[in-house]
Amino acid sequence: MIEFIEIFVTGLPVRVQRIFSSGSYDTGPAEQLLSKPVLVKIHADGVVGCAQIRPISPGHFVADTTHSVVAAIKEIYGPGLIGKSIFDIDPINEMFDARLANNPAARAVLDIAVRDAMGKALNQPLYNLLGGCCQSRIPLEWSVSMAKEMATMVAEAKRAVDEFGIRVLCLKMADRRGWRYDVKVFETVRRAVGDDVMIGVDPNTGWTMADALSAIRELKKMNLGYIEQPVARRDLKGLAEIRRAADGVPVMADEALFTIQDAYALAEARAVDAYCIKLYKIGGITSAKKIAAIAEAANIQLNCGGLAVQSQLEAAAGAHFYASTPVSRMMGAAEFVFGLNATAKDPICSESDFVVRNGYVDVPRGPGLGINIDEAALKRHTLMYERVG
Repeated sequence: MIEFIEIFVTGLPVRVQRIFSSGSYDTGPAEQLLSKPVLVKIHADGVVGCAQIRPISPGHFVADTTHSVVAAIKEIYGPGLIGKSIFDIDPINEMFDARLANNPAARAVLDIAVRDAMGKALNQPLYNLLGGCCQSRIPLEWSVSMAKEMATMVAEAKRAVDEFGIRVLCLKMADRRGWRYDVKVFETVRRAVGDDVMIGVDPNTGWTMADALSAIRELKKMNLGYIEQPVARRDLKGLAEIRRAADGVPVMADEALFTIQDAYALAEARAVDAYCIKLYKIGGITSAKKIAAIAEAANIQLNCGGLAVQSQLEAAAGAHFYASTPVSRMMGAAEFVFGLNATAKDPICSESDFVVRNGYVDVPRGPGLGINIDEAALKRHTLMYERVG
């Protein structure tokens, strides 16, 4: 039974700032609590399940903040977990629904920590509890931030390909300079990295329908890999129209997908070819597997999103979900490369073999998530601590 829960807000010594059309991504100054990751430890029957999620608001379409996640766990979800078995996955998620709707980041970090505890109790890697290992070697995608200068985007794309062997890039689009500028960025990056690299685009809902149709017409001439969420999240008819215009170039939902009900509505509208699964956005692995079932029934593929900046634990959760999914059900590559010590080391899990090799990463094979925390480093980097139970 779950005895008590520890909550840590941990610092990030290396600040990361990125720009996209609908907002920003900023881990904030080192001493600031806002925008820092939340780590939980669930203590149950001699095992400790761990997980970490960075709430990415303010400045993002997912509304959770560090403070709201801590409050939701401390005041509402955490007390409801005390006394439950770590194997009560469905009752736990039903409790989440009943006690506090939405709040996907708080639900996700608890859902993943419970599953990590399950794996440790059974001495099994998490993917074995999700259906087995369909693919142990996971291809990686690099998301390229918008920038004031086009050369900055080109340099980031080149670094991803040349230094890390990445073969899938996602260019942030819908620059304020217009869709023709977006097309020019794509053309310049395509020339820089060559024809063998898949390049997708993500306007983050920033294109109008006219922008989207015009840009796609030109981008298709340059071997466009996929289109992620070009228009507003609730415009399913618009997505379907863009999908028809794309004529075989996959269209992916991100902002349009938060819940299993969203997944059903997208499938019913035949609006997209793929769902972007971000664990912090949809509420964890439990929801991810349910959405995967809807996708399979509707012949829709999956993509594993989320940067997992400087978090081995968050990246590992995505890796286990990815590994448990058949190759035929996946599109593109996994986005959690920033959690693999690619840009800066995870301050609390710095000694790790969970790293990029030639554009791929191997899923961890230890019990649960397979990631070990440096307890001394955790103590040094803890900005805030709470306990439930």
